[in-house]
Amino acid sequence: MKISRWIRPLLAAALMVGLAGRGQAQKPVEVHHKTVKVGDLDVFYREAGPKDAPTILLLHGFPTSSQMFRTLIPALGDEYHLVAPDYPGYGHSSMPLHDQFEYTFDNLAKVIDEFTEKVGLTRYALYVQDYGAPVGYRLAVKHPERITAIVVQNGNAYDEGLDNDFWKPIKAYWKEPTSKARRDAIRNLVTYEATKWQYTTGAKDPELVSPDGAAHDQFLLDRKGNDEIQLDLFLSYGSNPPLYPSWQAYFRKHQPPMLIAWGKNDQIFPPAGAEPYKRDLKTLEYHLIDAGHFALETNGAEIAGLMRTFLGAHVKKK
Repeated sequence: MKISRWIRPLLAAALMVGLAGRGQAQKPVEVHHKTVKVGDLDVFYREAGPKDAPTILLLHGFPTSSQMFRTLIPALGDEYHLVAPDYPGYGHSSMPLHDQFEYTFDNLAKVIDEFTEKVGLTRYALYVQDYGAPVGYRLAVKHPERITAIVVQNGNAYDEGLDNDFWKPIKAYWKEPTSKARRDAIRNLVTYEATKWQYTTGAKDPELVSPDGAAHDQFLLDRKGNDEIQLDLFLSYGSNPPLYPSWQAYFRKHQPPMLIAWGKNDQIFPPAGAEPYKRDLKTLEYHLIDAGHFALETNGAEIAGLMRTFLGAHVKKK
């Protein structure tokens, strides 16, 4: 039976009233915005959910920050403890200039590792996207006993995932790291046009993508000196492929339960990078989602539902 469009909201409202009447309405999740000192750096993070619930450490990608999780955190915070930090140079964390801090993935991982200890995270599931994968997998290799599960959303750990046109100018820079021409050739990747492209390309319906995400990210990218930070990290990304064998060995040895929720239309990390995980993981749930690089923008509810079911089955309550 078809229900007319105008009556659906009334039925939904009636259902919520009925649930509330039975005491089943969900209490709104409060998201706290905090800062902690890690060495000389201020590390900003978002936190929600009961601290005695299973923890999920949310690691963001480029060019964004913990703001990419702004809808996922309240969607899961009734049942999970969620913590989403900003890396140095991103979001609301400290942004020392690139001649004052060495912006490498080793250092980003070091800061986040120290951050987890500062805020008392001893066991957690990882959510990794884009840059979050090389940060998170460094943590997993160093502390395998801490990882309860991994959720991968367009985060690479295999050579197959970098075999596309997007990476060609970046790989050329890796080969000539002192070349100003090679560095300048990828400077366009920190422009507003490039940021919007990341948000909208491959989205099943671009009208579902809020312009606020790209605008927020670009405001922070446009801070004086931040472009050089990003270019340093494009260069440092070349340090990740040599570590892929050790990450894959971690997968094979420790077998963390893994949920893949991958935007299949991503032009940066295409599904070719998702497929190889099947070689190494025994407990693997695999979903290619009709979305782009920032799948949470259009398919956040779908991903939250997949996480709730998967983590509920594989991560023990405290």
